[in-house]
Amino acid sequence: MLDKKEHHYEKAVLVGVITQHQDEDKLTEYMDELEFLAFTAGATVQKRFTQKLTQPDSKTFIGSGKAQEIKEYVKENEIGTVIFDDELSPSQLKNLEREIEVKILDRTNLILDIFAQRAQTSYARTQVELAQYQYLLPRLTRMWTHLERQKGGIGMRGPGETEIETDRRIIRDRISLLKDKLKTIDRQMATQRNNRGKVVRAALVGYTNVGKSTLMNALSKSEVFAENKLFATLDTTVRKVVIGNLPFLLTDTVGFIRKLPTQLVESFKSTLDEVREADLLIHVADISHESFEDQVESVNQTLMEINAHQKPMIMIFNKIDDFSYDKKDEDDLTPSTRKNISLEEWKKTWMGKSKYPTVFISALTKENFPEMKKMIYDEVMKIHISRFPYNDFLFEYFDNDEEEENND
Repeated sequence: MLDKKEHHYEKAVLVGVITQHQDEDKLTEYMDELEFLAFTAGATVQKRFTQKLTQPDSKTFIGSGKAQEIKEYVKENEIGTVIFDDELSPSQLKNLEREIEVKILDRTNLILDIFAQRAQTSYARTQVELAQYQYLLPRLTRMWTHLERQKGGIGMRGPGETEIETDRRIIRDRISLLKDKLKTIDRQMATQRNNRGKVVRAALVGYTNVGKSTLMNALSKSEVFAENKLFATLDTTVRKVVIGNLPFLLTDTVGFIRKLPTQLVESFKSTLDEVREADLLIHVADISHESFEDQVESVNQTLMEINAHQKPMIMIFNKIDDFSYDKKDEDDLTPSTRKNISLEEWKKTWMGKSKYPTVFISALTKENFPEMKKMIYDEVMKIHISRFPYNDFLFEYFDNDEEEENND
């Protein structure tokens, strides 16, 4: 019997270019991420194609020789999908589909597809649908190029220009309808946020798949969906957390990613409002990831874009249980690389000197949890005292978990 899961995976190849803005190392890193995105969406990657270009070709993004090479490989190996690491223009998509004669996706389309699969609530579904239509509108004409020739049959005969115009109008109407729907929900959510009263609000932020939801579960002792795939969480979850006897609200937000489609940033405005309106940001990073510094930089960049970069913040480097490095022999004289840096050495770099309180933990094994909780408590306390200067004597710090263990 066929393994059901295996059966659903589509075979795909990836395409990326090396340019003056993106060297080979950077491209490899982006392609690794693209492969993880493809896996999350339900594809197995058979091969990667890369090309060195001064700048991407305006007609087909890659050179015609490379397009031919991909076409031959795709045909021989019965590949159904070609995924490009950058956003393609409507004309590039159209030309590539005509040239290679299979489904062409770009990074944006792939991310939108994952969001569509992951959206659980009607609010998340509305946000994703809006982003998809905004992406689709300028690309409508590409859908009827080689398809009618290749597959033929019902629904594949090329419609005339008038039908495309009709479709455009339907999509524009749908977009304005979805925008109105989101405005209503945004107003409701803003009211909910205001009704949370004077309790201090903290938001977990970080790159996708760094362990925010696992940390949320550990701190709030609740079950928030968490798995080792990108964008496991799309909906904002808010939980009440008590450390010592100091209560505060903790929000788990959607993970950030490099080259996040602008359509998504726009339609996920309300989710990002949770970050904008938080009193304290808890920035979680995955220290076991080889390019965690870039991921931290990406998140900081997004925080600047949404004007949330000046808030009090705590830096939490997670997954120390997964961290590994290559220890060099004493007589090895080759220059050290990032792979040779131990955790102790990392702590002495910019991380240890950060202007934000910083802690290294494992959300899975709960290593260094008491230290992290004390740090969160101190930061929440500062905000609390500045708001209610007269009742700070009500709170004193103790570790709830230790208390529970003593009672057992």
